[in-house]
Amino acid sequence: MSIRLAQSCQRRVLSGNVLSIAAAGWHIRTSNSQLTATQSTRNQSSSLTPFHHAFPVNNLDSARHFYGTILGCEEGRSSDKWIDFSLFGHQIVAHYSKIYPYVDHFNPVDGDEVPVPHFGVVLEWEQFEKFAERLKEHGVQFMIEPHIRFRGLTGEQYTMFFKDPAGNNLEFKALRHPDQLFSKFTKDEQDLPKE
Repeated sequence: MSIRLAQSCQRRVLSGNVLSIAAAGWHIRTSNSQLTATQSTRNQSSSLTPFHHAFPVNNLDSARHFYGTILGCEEGRSSDKWIDFSLFGHQIVAHYSKIYPYVDHFNPVDGDEVPVPHFGVVLEWEQFEKFAERLKEHGVQFMIEPHIRFRGLTGEQYTMFFKDPAGNNLEFKALRHPDQLFSKFTKDEQDLPKE
């Protein structure tokens, strides 16, 4: 018998033992009272539907260099008005615009002034560290340097913020415990200052 568990946290009690499955892509097999669990070799993001995000840029050549060369995004279709990129398997599209529509607003989050609006991807822990090093090697100026936020709390995470050449804010993060991406703070944690 084979059971595929995807995109959910599930708990099974077998012979008095509790088996917790926290990540997508796990396969449970039972045969002759034996239980084995293996994780798919697919990237975690491949079990999710890719998102699409279109955003304005004031120079397509600068966008192509920043997203392609610096961030390492694979380029897809393009025209003289837009460029598709794969951002860790998600489709982002830089659209040429003479007018940049955003004025940054900032909200305090765990001691940082976080720029709004922003977009980015939740990475795996080691993937975040390698990506942050790549950005540093390319001389990216961080608005918020790579660091750990909510240390010791639910949702503990690496985070970093920077701008693209057109002024779009990007955040990349990685959770220490990926299954806590949508977890709420505990009652005790709710009373702690997050600003």
